[in-house]
Amino acid sequence: MSIAESFERTQLAYADGERRPLFGYLASLCSYGALVGVATAVGRHRGTRLPQRFTPDDIILLALATHKSSMLLTKSSITSVLRAPFTRFEEPAGASEVKETVRGHGVRHAVGELVTCPFCSGVWIAGALTAGLVLAPRATRLVTTALSAVAVSDWLHLAYDAARK
Repeated sequence: MSIAESFERTQLAYADGERRPLFGYLASLCSYGALVGVATAVGRHRGTRLPQRFTPDDIILLALATHKSSMLLTKSSITSVLRAPFTRFEEPAGASEVKETVRGHGVRHAVGELVTCPFCSGVWIAGALTAGLVLAPRATRLVTTALSAVAVSDWLHLAYDAARK
């Protein structure tokens, strides 16, 4: 049995008649792995050494920046133009957010799930920001600081609105 036939058989057994984009998920995983490999190769080529540890400040900035970036990518109305090839607008979801459904099959559907799920995209974003802290720490700290400030500002806006009611 060929690898393609084995994969098709596995997909049919897994999905039990439902359309699940396992090939799209595989492509997504391979893409993520390739990007991690490229970042590793760039670091090795430049002679970059991994830090012994990240500071608590770096971890807080990474967490807040990852949260804000994933929300901007997956929910913001302004970034809907990036998601449009993979999604369908459903309705506004409040606080400059939109509700969208994923469309298409295979890789298109898998990408749609990635760009509409803050939990899913958060892994990619955290990976990119962490690589940035290793390869370009000053620029990455600038970006994570700005995104973290926006995240805290968002929460203050929501708290202010809640307090007015």
